[in-house]
Amino acid sequence: MEYSTEELEEDWTLLLWTSVAVLVPVFITLWCSFQRPKRKVMLQDLSRKGKHGWHYTDLFNKPTYCCVCSQPILQGAFCDCCGICADEECIQRADRSLPCKEIMTQKDGEFCHRWVRGNIPLTSYCTVCKQQCGTQPKLCDYRCIWCQSTVHDDCLSSLKDRDQCDLGEFRSVIIPPYYLFQVNKLYSRQPDEYSKLAELCGSGWTPVLVLANTRSGNNMGDVLLGEFRTLLNPVQVFDLSELPPSKALQMCTVLPPGSVRVLVCGGDGTVGWVLDAIDTMKLKGQDRFIPYVTILPLGTGNDLSNSLGWGAGYAGEIPVEQVLRNVLEAEVVKMDRWKVQVVPKGRYFLKSKVLAMNNYFSVGPDALMALNFHAHREKTPSFFSSRIINKAVYFLYGTKDCLVQECKDLDKKIELELDGERVTLPSLEGIIVCNIGYWGGGCRLWEGMGDEPYPPTRVDDGLLEVMGVYGSFHCAQIQVKMANPVRLGQAHTVRLVLKSSQMPMQVDGEPWAQGPCTITITHKTQAPMLYHSTEQTDDDDSSLSDTEEPSDNLTDQQGPSKRVSVKP
Repeated sequence: MEYSTEELEEDWTLLLWTSVAVLVPVFITLWCSFQRPKRKVMLQDLSRKGKHGWHYTDLFNKPTYCCVCSQPILQGAFCDCCGICADEECIQRADRSLPCKEIMTQKDGEFCHRWVRGNIPLTSYCTVCKQQCGTQPKLCDYRCIWCQSTVHDDCLSSLKDRDQCDLGEFRSVIIPPYYLFQVNKLYSRQPDEYSKLAELCGSGWTPVLVLANTRSGNNMGDVLLGEFRTLLNPVQVFDLSELPPSKALQMCTVLPPGSVRVLVCGGDGTVGWVLDAIDTMKLKGQDRFIPYVTILPLGTGNDLSNSLGWGAGYAGEIPVEQVLRNVLEAEVVKMDRWKVQVVPKGRYFLKSKVLAMNNYFSVGPDALMALNFHAHREKTPSFFSSRIINKAVYFLYGTKDCLVQECKDLDKKIELELDGERVTLPSLEGIIVCNIGYWGGGCRLWEGMGDEPYPPTRVDDGLLEVMGVYGSFHCAQIQVKMANPVRLGQAHTVRLVLKSSQMPMQVDGEPWAQGPCTITITHKTQAPMLYHSTEQTDDDDSSLSDTEEPSDNLTDQQGPSKRVSVKP
């Protein structure tokens, strides 16, 4: 079959355009990938030396205009503190000429608005005329970077108290720059002095510190850091990948004692890290400055967050403004913390291990899944950037253990004592010791299912719930509410003796392989936490009856487990 010259030319033309259509996006992507590290280094250097906290984006998610040249831009840099945007060519000029939020400044008379022009959120309304702002296709309208008020160009001159800023809706959680200025002038840093200075901030002032782990679970930490810096004073928002909790919490020591709330954005491991830092504050004699801790769950399991009513995971479904409102409305609870001491058997050159436990300790199949997961994540950390992927990997390792049964005959290898009394074990593959009501990424373990009369768990009763599982398949059945665990009892002190072989163990999701040893779990202290009671976190839970009277020691049998209502 012969082709004409015209047909061959058409085929070559089609091939050429197809190649162009495929290769051009590839070259553009490669070019952007090559340029991105250079931009990142440049912006980091500019942020370190300049006024603003610059971040680069390849595509803005709304119509955006450069605050310097007023031209529309698709890509460029933005400051996550004050919200100004700039084209790549105008970044350095913007950094020099446009002021950012001042974390510390003197208050001469009234605290004034700090207006930034343009790039107003499309859902905002003018403070004066109550009409929508930010709808004009140009750089127009104004927003105060402290109180978040918005106003049209034409309405700015008729604004009442034009220069006076009251810090807006979240004035009770913002640390005002003039407060820090007065603190810096104090000669004697006494707690009573901070309480007097708090009068500058109004009644009911409860400053909130935000501690975010950018490496947790679904990697939302960077986005949340920017959103909280926009709403609050940047000095009260901390990135835990750059500053450890022990240093971040020192901010509590320049605030009125007993008034501070700490919002931890991360998984259960991040919360434990912060609580350990609070224990360090106690050792330093800073008990008066201990804050109340609340959680924005970004991790994979988030069982502690679920038990305290903050949900099984946050993916941006509610705005950060509502998160702050929930923190203000939360109730104070005292949560038990436990000491886990692991003493190796017969190997005197090995030191004993002492760990702090908030959620649970386990030995057996769930610890094996956690151990395999962590080993895999250490090799390829970039792969584990999604909560769904993390849970899928857990599922695969659980399926593998159903076939291999690496933890079988655990009852022959381990002895269990509850408050000094030996417990006869059935044929088990795993033992779980719980302090909270949830386990395994959202499973109500102790209460279980059915009509068995087991008392609800609490976080403040000084008791641990001890249960057993028959294997990985039994764990899966518990997860889907097709089976209950083997309830072994409750105790104030738990002692386990691993007589032979090596077994996987975990404390709050941190796993390791352990040889023969003695594990003793005893009460350590109590941590002041915040409980969110206005929403249920379990779909099967029903709300408390309207006829029930509140109690100072309310055990919530239907809502999130283990709570007690205490007024701060």
